[in-house]
Parts: sequence; structure tokens; C-alpha cells
Amino acid sequence: MTITVTGATGHLGRLVLAELRRAGRDDVVAAVRDTSQDLGVPSRLADYDRPETLDFTGTDALLLISATDIERRFPQHRAVVDAAVRAGVGLIAYTSITEADTTAIPIAPSHKLTEEYIRASGLPFTFLRNNWYIENYTANLASTIEHGVLLGAAREGRIAAATRADFAAAAAAVLAGEGHANKIYELGGDHAFTLAEVAAAISARAGREVVYRDLPEDDYAQALIGFGVPEGFARALAASDAVIAEGGLDVVTGELSRLIGRPTTTIEEAILKA
Repeated sequence: MTITVTGATGHLGRLVLAELRRAGRDDVVAAVRDTSQDLGVPSRLADYDRPETLDFTGTDALLLISATDIERRFPQHRAVVDAAVRAGVGLIAYTSITEADTTAIPIAPSHKLTEEYIRASGLPFTFLRNNWYIENYTANLASTIEHGVLLGAAREGRIAAATRADFAAAAAAVLAGEGHANKIYELGGDHAFTLAEVAAAISARAGREVVYRDLPEDDYAQALIGFGVPEGFARALAASDAVIAEGGLDVVTGELSRLIGRPTTTIEEAILKA
């Protein structure tokens, strides 16, 4: 059996490779744009924008990690799926988003299109519908502590986020396991949290008060733009918070912890380790 992981040089891809190596798998191939990097496994050139480089011959299970360029994402994914069909891949697992077919999260349309295209391909599939990464709230921890304020527009909406490591462990379990064909997993943390609870957890770690300041959606977008976030991305983040406020990411299913065989990482644990 051969497992191929696309996007293997990214944060999530590297963690998936590490999980598979930890499980003793020696049949893993990294599909990457830059084959000069040492990832601990054999690598194969695979550039989403150059379909001629996409050769998955001999692959039994393929992980398609969603591309980062939202505007080009679906055409890139389509090229990967077409290559998987040509190669007769046994299973394609795709990292999607929570409730991709119904959510109002701004980045969801390309995920929905990709899921539909994979279904239409006829390949056995697994959709890994990942909730938010906890790292979204720990990446700028030092700045948040320094200013004593966590900004957002999510009101009291809850987020069933988990760490990249949790999601990577689930992907590895699907790739290396059996019985996952044509399954859709809604993956997220065991306990959803509010941004006020994130601020409280940061306060506990920092030993000083950090408060959550809830803003109207447009004001939050303007604040992000003021911090140097590109306008389009800033507005997408603010619109995502508006969806969170309505319960759009408060989706606790327990499927992630069941796949990985342990409880998911809590926001408090993640902040202490960050």
C-alpha cells in the first residue's frame, strides 16, 4: 500500500507525515512543489498549477490538503482529482470545512465545489471537515498579551476548534486505516469555546488580564486592516466571526476524538503550550 500526502511541506502536511512515521508506515510519499526539502519520506513533484506534474500512479490512499489560495483553490483541486482518477487511486481524503455544504463561512464555496467534484469522480472518498484551528488564536499570543485585548466579532458564539496536530492525527488514521470509504467526518474539538473564554485562558497563562472586546463586523474588519491584514482577507475573517456568532462553528460531534483515540486538545492546554 502507498499513501501519498499532498501539501506535505505545509503546517498540516508535515504533521500528517510525522503521524504516519510514528505509526511505523514506510509506504508514504510526499507530493510537493519543492522536492529539495528533506521531509523524512520519499518526495514526488506535484504542483497544483502544473497538471503535468500530478502523477499518483501506485497510490492507494491520497490526502488532498486544501490549497491556501482561496481564489485558485477549486481549479487546483480539480487538477489533483483528475490526476487521481487517471491513476486509479484507491481512496481520496480531502481536508474540507465544517458543514461545507451548508455553512455561510466565506471560504466554504471552494470546499463545497471540491467535495461535489470528488463525488462526481467516482473515486472512493473521505471528507475530513475540519473546524477552526486553535492556532488561529495562539499564533499572535505575545501581541495579544502585550495589548491586553483579544478582538473579534463573534459575540458569544462557540467554536469547536482543535489543534492542527489533532486534525493531522485524524487524517493519518483515515489514510492508514480501513472502513473510511465514502464517509464524511465533521471534525472538531470535544469542547466548544467562546472568544471570551479564549481571553480568560490567555489571562491565566500570562498572569495578567486579557479581555475580549467584541466589535461590529465592519469595525472588526477595519481593525484588522489597520493591523496590516489585506482588506479582502480581513473582511472574510470578520464575516467568519459573524457566522460564528450565529453558531456556525459550534459543531461538537466527538468524531475527531474517536478517530484519534484520545481527547482533543483543549484551548487551555494549547495556550499553555504555545
